[in-house]
Amino acid sequence: MTEADIDAVAAVRVRGWQAAYRGLMPQAYLDAMSVAADAGRRRSWFGRRPPEVSDLVAERDGGIVGWISVGPARDPELSPGPTAASAADRPAGEVYALYLSPGTIGTGVGRSLLHAGTARARASGFRALYLWVLRDNARARRFYERAGFVPDGAEEAFEVEGGSVPEVRYWRPLEPGPR
Repeated sequence: MTEADIDAVAAVRVRGWQAAYRGLMPQAYLDAMSVAADAGRRRSWFGRRPPEVSDLVAERDGGIVGWISVGPARDPELSPGPTAASAADRPAGEVYALYLSPGTIGTGVGRSLLHAGTARARASGFRALYLWVLRDNARARRFYERAGFVPDGAEEAFEVEGGSVPEVRYWRPLEPGPR
C-alpha cells in the first residue's frame, strides 16, 4: 500500500463494513460512516505507523478491491508490542484489518490477502498471529477457520452507538519463515 492508495482503501473499508456488518451493528452507525473521514484518519496514521506494520492491497482491473493490515499484537498479554527491541521480543502478530469490496467476497481475494499478510508476519519473526472478529459474523469466522485460525476463548465488547457488539479472538501458530 502506498499513500496514494489511502482513498481507495478507505472506500474498501467503509463499504466493507457497511456490507459485512449489516444486521450485526446499529444501522445508523453504518449509514453514518464516511469514506472521506476514514481516509483522513488513515492518512494521519499512515505516516506514523511503525515499520513492523504491513499494509497490503489487492488490485483487480486497475482498482483496489481489498486491504489487509498486519503488525505486532496490540494486546500486552500476547506481545510487548511495536516498541520491542527485536522480532524475538515480539512473539505474536495481529491482523488489524482485512476488508474487501463487497463484490469480491468469495472470489479468492481475501484468501490471497490473508496468505500475503501471514507471510509478512512470519517474515517479521512472529510465531503466532491473532485477530478479532465479531462473534456473530458467521461468514468471517468460517473464512478464518478455513485458514487455520481457531478461537482462543478471549472475548471483549466493541462499543458502538452506546451498545455492545461482542468480538472473539482467534489465533494460529506461524512456522518460522526466511529471514
